[in-house]
Order: sequence, then structure tokens, then C-alpha cells
Amino acid sequence: MAAKGKKDTGKSTDKTEILVRRLNAVPCEGGNILGAVTDGARLDVFLGDGLQPMAAGLAAAPAPGRFHGFAGISGGGVLTGLAAEPEAEVWVPLPGGARCRPVLAEPGHLAGQNVLLGLRNEEPPEVVRDWFRYHVERHGATAALVVDRARPGSAEALSGQLGPEDLGGLERLLIVESPVPLGRPDLPPEAHPFNAPDAPGKDRMDVPPPDPWRAPLGELSLFELLRRRFLSEARAVANLDVSDLLEPSARVFERVGEAPGGIIALLGERIYPWRVRKGQAPTFGDHICRPFDLSSVHRRWCLAPALIPDRAVWRYVRVGRTAPKESARFFRAMAIRHPGVPTSKIVPKTSLVESDELSRLSQSFFNFRPVRPKASASRLGAAPRPAAAAGRTCIVTTMKNEGPFILEWVAYHRAIGVDDFLVYTNDCTDGTNELLDVLQARGLVQRRDNPFRGTGLKPQHAALQAAEDEEVVRNAGWAICMDVDEFINVHVGQGRLADLYEAVGDANLISLTWRLFGNADIARFEDRFVIEQFTRCAPEFVRKPHQAWGFKTLFRNLEIYKKMGVHRPKGLKPDLWDQIRWVNGSGRPMPRTMLRNGWRSTPETYGYDLVTLNHYAVRSAESFLVKRDRGRVNHVERDQGLAYWFRMNMNAEEDRSILAKLPRLKAEWSRLMADAEIRAAHEFCVARHREKIAELH
Repeated sequence: MAAKGKKDTGKSTDKTEILVRRLNAVPCEGGNILGAVTDGARLDVFLGDGLQPMAAGLAAAPAPGRFHGFAGISGGGVLTGLAAEPEAEVWVPLPGGARCRPVLAEPGHLAGQNVLLGLRNEEPPEVVRDWFRYHVERHGATAALVVDRARPGSAEALSGQLGPEDLGGLERLLIVESPVPLGRPDLPPEAHPFNAPDAPGKDRMDVPPPDPWRAPLGELSLFELLRRRFLSEARAVANLDVSDLLEPSARVFERVGEAPGGIIALLGERIYPWRVRKGQAPTFGDHICRPFDLSSVHRRWCLAPALIPDRAVWRYVRVGRTAPKESARFFRAMAIRHPGVPTSKIVPKTSLVESDELSRLSQSFFNFRPVRPKASASRLGAAPRPAAAAGRTCIVTTMKNEGPFILEWVAYHRAIGVDDFLVYTNDCTDGTNELLDVLQARGLVQRRDNPFRGTGLKPQHAALQAAEDEEVVRNAGWAICMDVDEFINVHVGQGRLADLYEAVGDANLISLTWRLFGNADIARFEDRFVIEQFTRCAPEFVRKPHQAWGFKTLFRNLEIYKKMGVHRPKGLKPDLWDQIRWVNGSGRPMPRTMLRNGWRSTPETYGYDLVTLNHYAVRSAESFLVKRDRGRVNHVERDQGLAYWFRMNMNAEEDRSILAKLPRLKAEWSRLMADAEIRAAHEFCVARHREKIAELH
């Protein structure tokens, strides 16, 4: 029976009793009192977020006549004191004063039951019905306590929408609402993509204003309140949101009575639809995909109240002063939490793979026909597995006024085993185009005009897009996007790419981490080999600037990714992720978290044992003047001024390892320079470079 004076209501069906209760919460200065509960011997007052600093001193200096202890819970907590009569007004000694009317605890409603404890944040009744039915039939739930977080009146509305056929066989349903908002005061509605953990582009979102009625939960003292008022005599309590499903084999209600300490940790995985059909609301049955690279989980719990010590504190994600020894999984249906939002707005679809387990659940239990992702095809089945047997290596690059440095770069990479060069140029005035055209006539490179004008794309991105249709790229076994100031420095065998491929086994991507080489205090431009002049560089272990560990990626042309990117291939076909064999410059596997995004190494992923990408980003001070004047190929809006110079001009150590390839470079250089047209084109570029330096001086 409800306590005297309360507006709690209830109704009964032939099988199920549905009760509605309201928290006796009151606002006060600095926060909310969420409620006060008495059991005839003890009074507990539950303080909301923000009130802990005001109440913390009460434990050390008890208020006379009533309160003698305080336990903090996040920003709130529980004041404990002497018993009070139900509905008798109690003064709570907080700054500004506050009064509340305690209610009598009602644990008998859920005594001996296996209780689903769920938060509802505007999920439709159809979802709530499926949630009940699944956990009753698959997991043995016998009762539920649903905290309806919408504004007052929603609990009554939900009760009116649920009939006996909607409760899946529950013996009792208790719906609780609050007269004060329970959400975070600084966040938008929980349904907004900003609150989706995997949502891409949060920095570019138009985020609505805070909405504490619908925001993610902020009042974490709520669970101790529910414990004291309703749940202390339940057989077992499983703490889940209404968007969560225990995995089919979890059996937590069956196991928890025998679990050490009477508690099982629940670890939640986010699951997603591939697509929700137009005009339809998302259901559990839509959710058949999971991110292959998911690294975080949601933590909840299932416990047996009789086995949990009174001093343990029930919180949202854990129970304080306990250490669960057992765990079970649950699934968090993210489209139910973010209804009306396309899947691509709450998770990158390049991370989603269809799960056989979830597909079976969708069809067998929910009798649903979800939209399934199309299966992708790669060229892996027909391609040789060993990296060394993959075929030709192709470099795709963009250039503008790089004439003096082209011949060394081409000669060096031909000497270590690069077969093909595809070069896109734009607005060159120093003879770059003419030199490349001569090399193209000799069958050494292929040059194209950069098609970026009118596309809205940056020059480098437009070039990479165009390169995908080029035969030289389509037929390549290995490909890489890199610049004329980057040199692949192989450290194994004889320093050739063939030795690198042999060393990495069946790898199909190899990230080459930059090592930044500075100007070595050389001010004047000289027509000498770059790799011979500039041997001062950054240390191998250098975390700043963040560009220091940027990488470029050699990748097998297997169509596991949709397109070439500046630093690595982009657009992973997620169902092919397990075909990836990606290693760093030391031959160690790259983590799953790098398979979709990322352009720089970390302390865990950098490596130089097999290969380094020597990055001569500044060269001499005079050549840097020309580089700054010509502008950038990617970040075209950014000036390459003093800030860039100080960031990239690293001279802390010396590394001469690349000079072991100097004899092969010189031999190839001499062979090319023996061609009179090539020599003349190179010398013209050098002369134009010197003229530009003089002009800039």
C-alpha cells in the first residue's frame, strides 16, 4: 500500500500488478534532494549532484537530534539519521535550509523477485515491451523497476499503454518518476549524436542547449535511493537501461546467488543497425552489427541484495566496496538510444561488421528481417600471400616547383626497387613539368596535370582520386602516396624493398614512420644529394611535435580499402578487416584501433628496425624560402613560415644509415644524367631555383 498522502497509483491485471510511484524529491539551493526514506528505525536523505560539498561536514559535526553520518556518492550522497514518521516534514541542515517529507520504504513489492532495474529516457512502449519479454523468456526476470526519466506524468502514461499481454509474463512492474530532472545539467538530450560515444565529427556538430530532463543521467545517488526504498528484499537485481539486452547465455539471475560476493559485473558492447528502414522506428531486431574495433565497454551490474554488505554503495556503473569476480555481457542498442539519427551519424560505418550472433537473435527471437550490409570482395583470394611476391611497387605523388630535387629522388627509389612513379603537377614555373616529361618519354615516370580545379578538392586529394583510375595504380602490387622530400630507408638485407617485403612475411600494409631531418645548419642551396647533405635529425623517440611520428603507408593493392589516402588507404570495407596484416616499421602488428583512422605513430606503434621514412621537410634555409613561397599541396590555407621551420627543423642527432645506399644512387644518377635531355632539364631546374632564391632574398 502506498504511504499516506502520496499520489502513487497502481493497477492490477490477471497476471501482473503495475504500480506507479513518484520520488519525493525537492529542489533546494545548489541542487536537488532526490528523496527521503525511512523504515521505522533509520532515515536516509538522498542528496543530488552538487550538494556533497555542503553536506560533507555533517559526518564530522553531526547535526543535533537528527543526522549522524554522511556518505558521498559522486557529487551527492546519503545523509543518515534517526527515524522519522512518514510524511512528517524533516528539516535537512544544508545552507539555505531544505525540507522534505520521508516516505516509508516499500521493499515488499519486489521481495524475492528477479528484478530488471532499467532507466527509460523516452524509449517508446514497443521497445519497453520487447525488453520485458526478452528478459522474462530468455533470462528468468520476474519483475521490473523502470525509472521513467521524462517529465512528471510520463509514468502514468506508460502504465496506461501497457496491458498484461505487453509485460511478457512479469509478476510485477513498478514505474518510478521524478518531479525534478535527473540528467546532467550541462548536456543536450541523450538522443543527440553528441552523446553517442562513437559518433564521428563531434567537433563539427551543432549541439543543442542543455536539457537536464533528457540528458544522460547525472544524479548518481539515485541507485542507493532505489535500493533503500524498493529493492533491499529482491532476490536479484540486474541494472540495465531499457536499450540494453543481456546476451542470450548470460544467465545472471541464475548465477548471481552463487557468485562470489553476490555480484556479477555486466560489460556492455554497443551494437548498431546497418540501416533502419525509412519511416520505421528502430527496434532491437535492427541491431545486427558491432564495431570490429570497439575498445571501450559500458559497465553495469547484477547483484543479490541479501549478499551485498550494507556499507557497499550502489552506483550507476559499479557497486562501491565490492570486487566482482565474474562477468557477463550485454548489448546496448544504439539506434534505440538515438532514434531518428542515421547510423553513420552515431558510428563510422567503416567500423561495422555483421554479427552472426546478433543476426540469429534478431531473426529467432524478435522475428525481424533487418537490413543487412552487402558483402565486399577483395583481391586477396587471387593474390599471392607473401609480400615479396606481390608484384610492382608504385609511388603516387604531387609536385609543384620541385625541379632540383626530382632526379635524385627518382634515382634513389629506382635503385631500391620502386618500379613506377605517377606524378601530378600544377602551376610549375621552375621546369618541373619539362623534366618529368622527359623522364616520361624515357618510360621512367608518368606525369599528369593535377585535375583539382573546379572540383572543390585540395590538390593532393584531387590527385589521389584521379590516380585510382590509372592503369599503373590498378596494376600495382604495392602502392604508396609520398612526397619528393621523403625517402624510404630500408634497414634489412641490402636495403632494397625486396628485402623489406621478405622481412614482413604476409603483411599487406607497412607503415613507414617519419624521422624528421633538419637543415644541419646549412643555409645555402647546393646542387648536391639531399641525403648526403642533411644527416642531422630528430631522436627516434620524440613525441613532439605531433608531426614527428607521422607515417606513410605501403599497401597491397587488394581493394580491402576503397581509396588511397595521403598517409594510409582510406574507406575500409569493414567486413574485410580480418584480412588486414598491417605492421609498423619494425614488423610488429598495428592495433585494430589504427585500421580505420590515424596518420601518426604512438609510443606503442612506432618502429624503425626494418624501415624508416626519412623526411627532409626543410632542406637548406634557401630552399625552404622557395618551399614557403610555392605554398602547400594539402593544407593550402596554412603558411609554411617560422612556426613550420621550428617544428620540422630537427637536428638533435645524426643518422647516416641511408648513405649505405649511396653507391646504388650514384650509379643510377650517372646513368640518368648521361642522357643529354635529362641533364639539360635538371640543370634548367637548378638555375630556376637559384633565380627564385635570389628574387626572394
